[in-house]
Amino acid sequence: MIGIVVPAHNEEAHIAASVADLRMAARHPALRGEPVEVLFVLDSCSDATGPIALSLGVRTLTVSARNVGHARAAGAQVLLDEGARWLAFTDADTRVSPDWLVRQLELHADAVCGSIGVDDWSLHGDLAESLRAHFACTYTDADNHRHIHGANLGVSAAAYVRAGGFPALACSEDVALVEALQATGARIAWSAAPRVSTSARVDARARGGFGDTLLAVIAAGFGVSALPQLAE
Repeated sequence: MIGIVVPAHNEEAHIAASVADLRMAARHPALRGEPVEVLFVLDSCSDATGPIALSLGVRTLTVSARNVGHARAAGAQVLLDEGARWLAFTDADTRVSPDWLVRQLELHADAVCGSIGVDDWSLHGDLAESLRAHFACTYTDADNHRHIHGANLGVSAAAYVRAGGFPALACSEDVALVEALQATGARIAWSAAPRVSTSARVDARARGGFGDTLLAVIAAGFGVSALPQLAE
């Protein structure tokens, strides 16, 4: 069985699209009917995320940690206990491609660190085109990148357990896991093949994440000081 874990904190605007794309990825014919279990971990939600998930027939786990590392780890443990051989992680404001899981698995690695894209910059108004161009120039969306995103990450169950799983960090939990995987000698594929598109919003759910990076870029007026942050 393949497991997909999606942490969600107040994602009523995005969860329906996320669910639709994940279900399409789970039904990809190249998976040859292997069961795929999708689990949304609802962390301290105060909006309609839970009711919408219920109406969509989505499996959920509720936690009250306000901590993305805790949420990812809690979901992963549930799926590991049910026999998942591979764990894939994304975010509730991220849309995965139909072949997302297939592209992860065909790399035959212990873990896959994928890149991200942004399809819609329009919420930034007059800054949209400048941000799009800046992202295109400063972000490596190609194989052998060194980006680490919880929105596009896959790992074998065995490698995840050896690395100790996600730590309960409010930010950079994905970086900590990959560093732990590297310490165990895991084979990591740094690939742009598994495609996802994430939100360009700046009301970040996790401080220090992609939304905060965009805020820093805007505040710096697209200056040189912002470039390393955008490339993380």
